[in-house]
Amino acid sequence: MSSERNANRRVIIVGGGFAGLAAAKALADAPVDVTLIDRTNHHLFQPLLYQVAMAGLSPADIAAPIRKVLRHQKNASVLLGEVVGVDLEQRRVHARDDRTVHALPYDHLVLAMGARTSYFGNDAWREHAIGLKTIDDAIEIRRRVLVAFEAAEREPEGAERDGLLTFAVIGGGPTGVELAGALRELAHFVLRRDFRRIDSDHARVVLIEGDDRLLQGMDPASSDAARAQLEDLGVEVRLGDMVTGVDAEGVQLGDDHLRARTVLWSAGVEAVPLTRELGVEVDRGGRVKVKPDCSVPGHPEVFVVGDAATLEGADGRPLPGVSPVAMQQGEYVARLIAEHRLPEQRAPFRYHDKGQMATVGRRRAVAETRRVRLKGFLAWMAWLLVHVWYLIGFRNRVAVLLNWTWQYATYQRGARLITGDRLGAHRRPKAADEEAG
Repeated sequence: MSSERNANRRVIIVGGGFAGLAAAKALADAPVDVTLIDRTNHHLFQPLLYQVAMAGLSPADIAAPIRKVLRHQKNASVLLGEVVGVDLEQRRVHARDDRTVHALPYDHLVLAMGARTSYFGNDAWREHAIGLKTIDDAIEIRRRVLVAFEAAEREPEGAERDGLLTFAVIGGGPTGVELAGALRELAHFVLRRDFRRIDSDHARVVLIEGDDRLLQGMDPASSDAARAQLEDLGVEVRLGDMVTGVDAEGVQLGDDHLRARTVLWSAGVEAVPLTRELGVEVDRGGRVKVKPDCSVPGHPEVFVVGDAATLEGADGRPLPGVSPVAMQQGEYVARLIAEHRLPEQRAPFRYHDKGQMATVGRRRAVAETRRVRLKGFLAWMAWLLVHVWYLIGFRNRVAVLLNWTWQYATYQRGARLITGDRLGAHRRPKAADEEAG
């Protein structure tokens, strides 16, 4: 096919996360016009989002403006807007800005919208158990955690103070493990000299997992090592406990009620609602069941990648929702588009698993590849190097590295800001306030 004909092909990418940005960058030299649409103006390095939530990093350290990332790519443009619909038959994407809805035609479409927090049908829990998927989530978690300590400082000894100083983390995957470890370190190392009436080191951090071990995607030995390191840090790990309720006072675990005024949710994710509106088959989590080439059945010009798609790996199990899968899928579909391959010419996507890792805290982590398993300091160093390497932008790499070096040397975190409704998350009932006043 001639380059003149290829030059007219229009590629729309929905989502500026790992998959979408990888696809856009991989099309830099292709004879196509790329339009990337995202609701936010930045690419977010989600693996370090928990550090923003735990006051270790500022949002700017782990985010980069999408326009800046793609500004030297002549065939790429960026639109700030929300995709509200896709017409697969007419090949139109309907995107809304602050004024109107625009119908944008495409020749190839890459849907890489990512995922959102799932409460498994219990959406009433959302008010009291906050998930961690966006910068806004991280800032709200940071606010709730810091306000809890501030509120405890005002309380006399008793059940109310104990509830304020108890933090429940629901979900024993990498995010839950990292949140629990970082929260315990915040209480133990960072805040203990900041208060006069409370000892922040007495704060309880309870990690709750419904299965029989943490980090289900890793080897059982790594799961055991992560649990041992968490417990050595002072985190209470509760396995085999199913959450049956969450309210303003805490978490219901069967017949047992854990009084915790701050509840963090990392137990599940689901695809964004747009996937269910495409009129194609999806799984229980709303992820599109794509073909081996990541295309939508019946629409070879449309690809779904990353957390919005479900695809079985070589072992017959669905590929995990992690950034390496998303990036490899983004680059893979970009090659198919650049080469304009027909469906029968496409080799199926193959995920090259380079390993998994999770940090527990200072000098504590687990990491594994097919051949090597690490724990403790060596795993922690590997985790540091990998995450700094994959951050987008030289400034971000330097900022994160300097922040971590300073924190390691001083046991301090510089982003301990309370913003927004400063006292709203843990304000006592009105009657109690009046009685106290």
